[in-house]
Amino acid sequence: MRTTYAFSPAVLSRTKATLTINNFQAGGDGGGPSECDRKYHSYHLPIVLLSTGWYNRGRRCFDNITISATGRSVVAMVVDECDSTMECDQDHNYQPPCDNNIVDASKSVWPSASLKITGMAWI
Repeated sequence: MRTTYAFSPAVLSRTKATLTINNFQAGGDGGGPSECDRKYHSYHLPIVLLSTGWYNRGRRCFDNITISATGRSVVAMVVDECDSTMECDQDHNYQPPCDNNIVDASKSVWPSASLKITGMAWI
């Protein structure tokens, strides 16, 4: 059994999250198509998926968020959920549940994985 989360930290001007890289294309490491539109997406697009609490049952679909780290900022669109409530199953590419503070981004958002980010805000 792994720790699961139904909620994420409140989004304030300095909310800390962990940024990781995801391949949103068919056959990529993300598993199935995106939850918001049931489509696959190019890694050239600035898109993200959010932990279950931040995804908010799809209410964040197609919202833009600003991600700031190391003196840089980028705007990305929410297209998917990183499930924080489910164990490793086929629908989730047999991956463990996400932590409650994950922003999983396409390659175009950041060139390297696991940057600590601050200043995530909904715009």
